[in-house]
Parts: sequence; C-alpha cells; structure tokens
Amino acid sequence: MGEPHRIGIVGAGWISGAYLETLRDHPAVTIAAVADLDPARAAAVADGLPGCRALPFADLLADDSIATILNLTVPAAHAEVAAAAIKSGKQVYGEKPLTSDMTTARTLLDEAAERGVTIGCAPDTVLGTGVQTARAAVDAGAVGRPLSAVAVMATPGHERWHHQPDFYYLPGGGPLLDMGPYYLTALIHLLGPIVAVTGAASRQRTTRVVGSGPRAGERIPVEVDTHVTGVLHHAGGALSTITTSFDAVRTTAAPIEVHGETGTIEVPDPNHFAGDVRLFELGATDWRTLEPSAGYAGSSRGIGLLDMLTSETPRASGALALHVLDAMTSLLHSAAEGRRIDLTTTVERPAALPLIPAARWRG
Repeated sequence: MGEPHRIGIVGAGWISGAYLETLRDHPAVTIAAVADLDPARAAAVADGLPGCRALPFADLLADDSIATILNLTVPAAHAEVAAAAIKSGKQVYGEKPLTSDMTTARTLLDEAAERGVTIGCAPDTVLGTGVQTARAAVDAGAVGRPLSAVAVMATPGHERWHHQPDFYYLPGGGPLLDMGPYYLTALIHLLGPIVAVTGAASRQRTTRVVGSGPRAGERIPVEVDTHVTGVLHHAGGALSTITTSFDAVRTTAAPIEVHGETGTIEVPDPNHFAGDVRLFELGATDWRTLEPSAGYAGSSRGIGLLDMLTSETPRASGALALHVLDAMTSLLHSAAEGRRIDLTTTVERPAALPLIPAARWRG
C-alpha cells in the first residue's frame, strides 16, 4: 500500500466528526493537521488523532508533506480555501457545494488543471449501496427504457433545530443550494447529465424564527427563495422533476422515483449512503425490495475522498460538482426569468461501482 496519504483538514465543525469516522483509522491516509478559525476547536480534534497537529491555515498550507486538503468550512469559505490550497499545489476535496457561483467554480477548476492537481467534491453519499443499487438496476433494464424521475426534499426549515441557521436564508443558501446537490448528483448517476432546466420558485415569508439554542425566538431575515421546483432535461431524453422546499411540514413522497416503460424504482434518501431500493414491475401486485448489489457497503462521509485517491477518474469529482452547480444556478435563474435555460457544462456519467464490502474498502 505504501506510505499513507497525508491530509490536512480545514474546518473542525460538526461535519468533521462524520469524516473522521471514515478516515481516522484508515490505513491509506494520515490526518496530519487541522486548522479552524477557532484554534481551540482545531486543537480538540487534533488531540484525538495520533501525530496530528492543530495549525493556523497558512502553516498548514506551507507544510509540503501534506498532499491533500479536506475542505470542511462553511459554504461561503469553500472557494477561498480551495483556491489557496490549489495555489499551494495541493489537491482539494471539499464539502458541497463547490462554490455558490459558476464564475468562481470555473476559475477553481481551471487553476487546478493548470497546476495539475485534482479537485473532488461532496456529496459522496451517492456512492453508497442505496443510489448505486438503484443505478445498477436501471442499467440492467429493470424498468425498461427510463422515461422520467421525480425527486422531492420537503422540510419546514432548518431554523427549527439549527441554533445558527442564518446562512440557510442568505444569498448562497436556500433549499436548492443546501440539499439539491444530493438529489441532482443522484439523478445524474441514475440518468446521466442534464442539458437544460426550467424552474419556478417562491418565498412566502420574509423572516424566520430560531427554534433552539441561546438565540431561540430571534427573528432572522429570509433573502432567498425557500421553495424551488423545476424540470431537468437529461441528455438521454428523460425528464426529471425536482422539488426542494423549506416550506413544507411533511411529505409521503419517495426521495427519488425513476419511471420506465416496464417499471418504477424507488430510490432511498440520497443524503444517506444506504436504504431500501424497491422495484414495482409492470403487471406486479406489490413492490419488491432489491438486495444491495453495488456501491461502497457500510460507507460514510469521506468515501468520496478515498475514491478520489484510488481511482483514475474520481466519481465525486470537481467536474461533476461544477455540472450540478450549473444545474442549480440555472434553475434559480430560470425561476427568476421565467424561461428554459440551456446548461453550459456537461459531464461524463460517473463510472458505476460494483458491490464493495466494507472489509475491502476499509483496508
């Protein structure tokens, strides 16, 4: 296997714990350093990792032994951290979204290509057995020719549980940019790239009330649309309908359904790595649950980084994240302008995965 790949983590917030579950003891990687705006928080993470140091961001970048930056900062800082890492000649794998605007995202990918470094980006949940088993079934013809898909993410808003929910309702936030990457990435795995979108959106409230923590009861401004829906035109001819909402109390809709000429596949929540995949075949009387047949079994956040380090063509790639961002920002522009918008990017459908047992990918 050789020497472990040395990683520096930037951002020691809540999501870092999920990544550490995967990466902490993996033999292929060593977490060499952690940086955070709060030095105490960085130190707390580093103290739990053998040989790991809490460093200022500039010192972490200056460490030539660190080959890859794991960017777990808040979305507003994604671009700045990634650009600095690329300038230092380091690979970057970051949380979604890649950035909040296409110009910045294109610049990042161009600079990475110029310097010969790789960019990867979440979500990697779609590499688990849930979405990958559904994809394998679609590819095997379980629903016949795919015709359409429906994706639904509907919640009453994150302010009910998040003690600092402000950024969800400011430019760069909203339900589509927050949760859309999971659903759009899954739809691209299932049906291929998107060529055009048609969107609609609404904002029914100008303020929200923080529901927990020391700020409970405080009103915060809403500056973005909180219900976004649209139609995605896939290159293969299928049409997907997507709804992302912070304005719904509850839904009974499946997270994703793929409809074909001879069947329908129900896909589990793409924000999770696993879940039941169900098939209803034309002429059947009930749903049939499919056994997991593809994807990283037992995986958690960080599997996309490991895939990036071990695959010639990373599945959680910067190119895929750019295409997803193109679809999301185009949906928002379409909603504002009332017209269909053709995307300016495309991407190869990521390579399918076989079923990879946890014992195998964990080394």
